[in-house]
Amino acid sequence: MPNQKTKIPFKGTPEQEKKLREVIEKHKDGKGSTMIILQEAQGIYGYLPEEVQLIIAESMDMSLSEVYGVVSFYSQFSLNPKGEHVVAVCMGTACYVKGAGDILERIEKKLNCKAGEVTPDGKFSVDAVRCIGACGLAPVITIGDNVHGRLEADQVDGILEQYMK
Repeated sequence: MPNQKTKIPFKGTPEQEKKLREVIEKHKDGKGSTMIILQEAQGIYGYLPEEVQLIIAESMDMSLSEVYGVVSFYSQFSLNPKGEHVVAVCMGTACYVKGAGDILERIEKKLNCKAGEVTPDGKFSVDAVRCIGACGLAPVITIGDNVHGRLEADQVDGILEQYMK
């Protein structure tokens, strides 16, 4: 079953649930409906917590395990909320060889947040990602739309502090 890596409680609103139920009703009888509903649900909530998966399962006459199986299989789906600032550390070959592991470790230490998690205040989330296509700038991190390249681990604290303000 879902294993939440965050301590942030689910904060779905009645408006979000109404939207979700409308999406389910619209698509539940169509081909590939589970994927479509999950994609739209993630658009509504930003991620797919157990509470949302349960609504989908019950409405689609599926078990929670079946819904969770789809969510956990496809990397496009997230079981955890994202922070205000999403920190993505490229772990592609070029970045990894040039020290991305040390950079990820430094970020995790500075934010007290492991890859795949969100900080308790919801300000940051950390993701270790595959190649982002900026190999010439290796090692690279992105924070939102901002790219920070040719990094060394000792630069991490200063970069993160810019986003903490």
